[in-house]
Amino acid sequence: MQKNYVLDTNVLIDNPQCIRALRNGQENRVILPYTVLRELDKLKREPRVAHIVAQAIAALQDDPDIQFLPPRIFTDAESKNGDELILDELKDSGVDAPILVTNDRILQLKARIHAIASEGFRDSNPFRSESQSYTGFVREGEEPIPNSFAWIGGQPYMHATSGPRVIDFQHNVWNVRPRNVYQNLALELLLDDAVNLVTIQSEAGYGKTFLALAAALFMALEKKDNPYRKIYLVKPVIEIGAKLGYLPGDLEEKMAPYVRYVGDLLMKLHDLRPANRIFADSESGNFRFNPKRFEILPIAFIRGMNLENAVVIIDEMQNLSRAETRALLTRMGENVKCICLGDTRQVDNPYLNESNNGLNWTVKMLKGLPGYGHIVLKGERSRGPITDMVIKTGL
Repeated sequence: MQKNYVLDTNVLIDNPQCIRALRNGQENRVILPYTVLRELDKLKREPRVAHIVAQAIAALQDDPDIQFLPPRIFTDAESKNGDELILDELKDSGVDAPILVTNDRILQLKARIHAIASEGFRDSNPFRSESQSYTGFVREGEEPIPNSFAWIGGQPYMHATSGPRVIDFQHNVWNVRPRNVYQNLALELLLDDAVNLVTIQSEAGYGKTFLALAAALFMALEKKDNPYRKIYLVKPVIEIGAKLGYLPGDLEEKMAPYVRYVGDLLMKLHDLRPANRIFADSESGNFRFNPKRFEILPIAFIRGMNLENAVVIIDEMQNLSRAETRALLTRMGENVKCICLGDTRQVDNPYLNESNNGLNWTVKMLKGLPGYGHIVLKGERSRGPITDMVIKTGL
């Protein structure tokens, strides 16, 4: 029996591809109230959801079978909210046995009062960016992606450019042992000479910066026959309050408030295994960085540079625009290992969002290239037991 599904705005925002799922081939009709188009028109100007609204509008344009309720003139429209306007449109539409699909429980209760059937969209999922949805793994039967992973017989395999290999060993890098299998696989990407560019996505607390710094110290200071002479850490500075140029001191002192965590992590690694060469004079207790071996740079200082023979760590890449990302990555010359870190759920740049940011663009455009690898860190063990509890419960 054919069903007449009427879509609410929140369902389209949650999952722009919901139309196909509701139609189930050609079994059901999908109908859109004109009020929903009005709401989408308003939301397209909201930076937080504009990218999702664009997907929803594209889905509506590409579907020739979707039906629209014609605009209606209500004399009291200004006194009503969107929910009430949708219900009024439905009552006047003449649609036979409409089913309002909405994730708004209050609207479901209002529909019940007006004897209109309603239900939630069962397949609704929050929008995830490319760097979250592509975890670095391919499912069984899918075409392998260069430098991706797969679970085979309960063990992780890497589809490396040199050929598939099982990862049945645990890394020990700068006396750092990975806490879970995903950290171990991240180190496998970081230490693979055939992978020039690595992106790592995770929530805070999964150790992506710590792992990147440990791998950088190993590659630049310990690895035999390595071409890396220096470590750069590049960080976008999203300034709130005093601008960087007004802060006292030289560049390192100006950057200090923004990168204190880097110094703390490096001191932790230095305690695990001495890294004296990255410091100017560690024996005297002066732990200022030696600019010949380790340098922290804001993104603005990269323009015009040619980075060679270096390990480059780009932290918080989700706060870079697509243009900044391209400008930065095109600075990479010969013998560079580039490690890009970030979490697209924590975008601080007011002009970017979960989808339109440097980390997501990098994954979207470079996925499948032989010199590139990506992984999403997860698991229960992270920064510490309190962080574990917060992440596990979703606080």
